[in-house]
Amino acid sequence: MGSPALRPALLLPPLLLLLLLRVPPSRGFPGSGESPLEDDEVGYSHTRYEDTPWCSPIKVKYGDVYCRAPPGGYYKTALGTRCDIRCRKGYELHGSSQLVCQSNKRWSDKVICKQKRCPTLAMPANGGFKCVDGAYFNSRCEYYCSPGYTLKGERTVTCMDNKAWSGQPASCVDMEPPRIKCPSVKERIAEPNKLTVRVSWETPEGRDTADGILTDVILKGLPPGSNFPEGDHKIQYTVYDRAENKGVCKFRVKVRVRRCGKLNAPENGYMKCSSDGDNYGATCEFSCIGGYELQGSPARVCQSNLAWSGTEPTCAGMCAALSLANSRS
Repeated sequence: MGSPALRPALLLPPLLLLLLLRVPPSRGFPGSGESPLEDDEVGYSHTRYEDTPWCSPIKVKYGDVYCRAPPGGYYKTALGTRCDIRCRKGYELHGSSQLVCQSNKRWSDKVICKQKRCPTLAMPANGGFKCVDGAYFNSRCEYYCSPGYTLKGERTVTCMDNKAWSGQPASCVDMEPPRIKCPSVKERIAEPNKLTVRVSWETPEGRDTADGILTDVILKGLPPGSNFPEGDHKIQYTVYDRAENKGVCKFRVKVRVRRCGKLNAPENGYMKCSSDGDNYGATCEFSCIGGYELQGSPARVCQSNLAWSGTEPTCAGMCAALSLANSRS
C-alpha cells in the first residue's frame, strides 16, 4: 500500500477568526459575572451565571464582618451568604447581628455600630462636673464643688464598656466650719467709788462659707452691756451651720479696780468704809469706843494717786488725853 494521503490542515475562515479575537473577557459587575472580592475572601477562578443574584460587600464602621458562603458557593456576597456582625470595644450594634444575602440582591437588615453612651451624670448639689467627649465610651468627667464645700467620692469618673461610670457618684459636703470674729480684749478701769464697769461691744456676726446660713449662735459669758466686776472674764461665741459644723471665737474682758493700801481700825476704835473699803473713791470713817478719844483724821479718802488723805487716826484714853492736855498748858 502506498503511504496514506496527507489530509489538508483545518483552516478557519478569516471572518470567523476575527470574531473570536474580538470577544472581550468577562468583567465583574453587580448581579452578574465574577464577584469583586473583599480583602478577607479567598479568590476562585469561577465564572458565575449571568442571572445569579448577589449583594454588595458589607462594610461596617467600627465593626468587623465574618461571612460564610452558602454550600457550593464560591463568593461571600452570593445569594444565601450569612454574615455575622460584631462591633468593636466601646461600640454597640443597632440592627441584626446576622445578615443574609437575599434574592432581591439586598442584605436582610441594615446595621450600624454606635459608640456606647453612659447615662447622664446626676448633678451634685452645691457642685457640678465637666466632661471631655460628653458621656460616650472612654470619656472622662471631673466633679467640682462650690466654695465652702468639700468633694466626697472620686473626683474623676470614666464611661466604661458596660455603659456604666467608674466609681461611685461624688457629692459635695459642707465640712468647713463657719467663721466668726470676736472683738479684741476689752480692758476697763472702774470709776471712783465703783467696783464694776459697764462693758459693751458689737455682737460678732458669723459667716458660713457654704450656703451662708447659720442655725445657732451661742454666747458663753456675760452679754454685752453687763456690769462686769473686777477680774478677768472669758467671753466665747459659738456658731453652727446647717451641716452642724461649728465655729468658735473667744476674747476677754478685763476690769481693774484701782486701790489704796488696806486700812485698819485703830486700837480701841472702829472703822466704817464705803464701797469695798480700799478702792479709789472709797471713804473710811473712824471712831473710838467709850472712854477713848479719836486723835488724827476722822475720815480718810482713797485718792487718784492711790494714797489715803489725812493722817492715821488713833484712839487715846480720855485720862491720858486730859493729862496730855494739862501738860501742854
